[in-house]
This record gives sequence, C-alpha cells and structure tokens, in this order.
Amino acid sequence: MNDLDSLVGSAQADFAAAATPAELENAKARFLGKSGRVTDLLKGLAALSPEEKKARGAEINQTKQRVEALLTERRQALAEADLQAQLKAEALDVTLPGRQKGTGGLHPVSRSIERIEAIFGSMGFDVADGPEIEEDWFNFTALNTPADHPARSMHDTFYVDTKAPDGSGQLLRTHTSPMQVRYAVKHVKAHRAAIDAGQAMPEIRVIAPGRTYRVDSDATHSPMFHQCEGLWIGENVSFKDLKSVFSDFFRTFFETDDLAIRFRPSFFPFTEPSAEVDIAFSSGPLKGRWLEVAGSGQVHPNVVRNFGLDPERYIGFAFGMGPDRLTMLRYGVNDLRLFFDGDLRFLSQFH
Repeated sequence: MNDLDSLVGSAQADFAAAATPAELENAKARFLGKSGRVTDLLKGLAALSPEEKKARGAEINQTKQRVEALLTERRQALAEADLQAQLKAEALDVTLPGRQKGTGGLHPVSRSIERIEAIFGSMGFDVADGPEIEEDWFNFTALNTPADHPARSMHDTFYVDTKAPDGSGQLLRTHTSPMQVRYAVKHVKAHRAAIDAGQAMPEIRVIAPGRTYRVDSDATHSPMFHQCEGLWIGENVSFKDLKSVFSDFFRTFFETDDLAIRFRPSFFPFTEPSAEVDIAFSSGPLKGRWLEVAGSGQVHPNVVRNFGLDPERYIGFAFGMGPDRLTMLRYGVNDLRLFFDGDLRFLSQFH
C-alpha cells in the first residue's frame, strides 16, 4: 500500500470514528484543511520537476476526490442516523384512537336551575321567562312596593331610563317577580270571560328563574345573580300548600330527608303574612346550622288586584329563592365569585 492509499485509509477510519457533525468537521480539517495532509501534499508539488509534478499531481487529486467522497458519505450517514433518532423519539402510534376535543358541560348554576325547573315541573308549575330590562310598574308598583321603598334607590337598583315615554322608569330587574305579574295578567286575560261568568279559573302555577341585578358585590353577593320566583294562585290555596311545596322541593333538591325546615316571620311588600324559609341539615359540615334559603308568603291583596283578580275569591302564595346560593350549598362552594370568574379548573369539576 503506497502513501496515498494509506492516507485514504486513515481518513476513512477518522471519518467513521466521528459520532457527530462537529467531530466530522474536525476530522475533515486534518485531511482537507489549510494545514491538512492532502493540502501538504499539494504544497510539496512545487519541489518536483514538471514531468513528476504532472504525474504526482494527478495522483494527489484522485486521492483528494476519494477523501471528499468518504466525507460526503459519512455526512449523509450521520444525517440519516440523526433523522432516524428524531423519528424514533417522535414516533406516533397510529393504532391509538385519535385525540378528541374535550367535551363541555353545563355551568353548575345552570345545572341547579334545570334541577329546580324539573322539580317544580313535576308539581305542575310552568316556567316563565321575560325581559331583563323591566318597567318600574312590573318590577315595583304592581308588587305593592311603595314609592319611597329603599329598593327603588339608585344605591340598590340599576336604572336604564328614568324618563320612559309612559312616565315610568326602566331598570335592570332586581328580581324575577315581574314575570309573576306578567304571567298572571296574561293568564287572567285569557280566562276573563270565564271569571266574569263566575266560573272557576284554572290555577296559576308558575316559576320564573333568571338573571337579576342589584348594586352589591362580595363573597356571597354579585351585581348579577340568579333568582327563581314562584307563584301559586287559586280559590283554595293555603299556607299549608306553601309548606308542603317547600318541604318536597328542598328534600328532592338536596336528595335527603335528613334536614329540617322552618318558616320565620318576616316582611315583604308583596306578601302578607310573610316568612323567611330556613333549612338545617342533620349531618355534614353544616350540621345544626340554620341557613336562610328563601322568602315566601301569602300574596298581598293589592298584588292580587293588580293581577286583575278579586282577592276575596282568589288567594295564594309566592316565594323567591337564589339558585346561586342553593348551588353553593349543594356543592360545598364558599365563594359565590367562583361561579363567575370563568376559571375552567373550577368549572370542569362539575362536568
């Protein structure tokens, strides 16, 4: 083996030993760099005669081409090895099922509202819906709320237009009781002929769940919150029916008979007598603690008149509860604001 074949063999061995592109470039410099072995051979041609220079130069150029071919081959091998390693690291198992988009779910308050609607629906109550921008007459006046009542104050109510064409104000409804009025008035109009003829009017049974607005914000209050108002009007509806409805509702909603219910005297302009409704669980973290969960009472005669009915003949009860608060109790949530922050880490727990 002559010196040129030995040089090619050395280059092949050095290139094969290079495990990375950087090592390969260092090996290339030892043979093809400015001070490399092939470059030194080309520089030595200057000392030869013209005839020797021609023959020796051709041999050295062939050797250079062989070294460059070995270098290119090793570069390709390293690139292929790198590609295979990358493919192995990023390998996909095509037999696995495809990734699907996560499924959404109902907001916990929406779940509670649906539950409330289903429970009262089983008792024969309709569900009413109406405008969130309400007229003063439906929101306050028709419900026997005096003109000087604190609830009408700008400190408690969001007014939209205090100079409406009909002289009344428009506001973001502070409760869903206006829907009781709207529903009752429409119901009475539909049966006016029968009522005037002395015939029995079909009973009014309705709940009105929805968003309401008041100037209030803390851990247990929000400027926007939900309420569910209810109304039952007929010729023989008593306070006993009210207690029966609430007892059935709360035991069904919380899925337990292990709770006590009490009616505590109170005052509301639209009912007389009126009562706050409290519950107390017999077990769990709230054991023995009375919690206010609703307001209720016999519908005030003035409100019955505003429905277009004779309060001497028609009687009934109304109630109002907060689905937000019921949701907090059902799921053990201690801060109302969590429901409205939009944090999926919290909301996904209820899907």
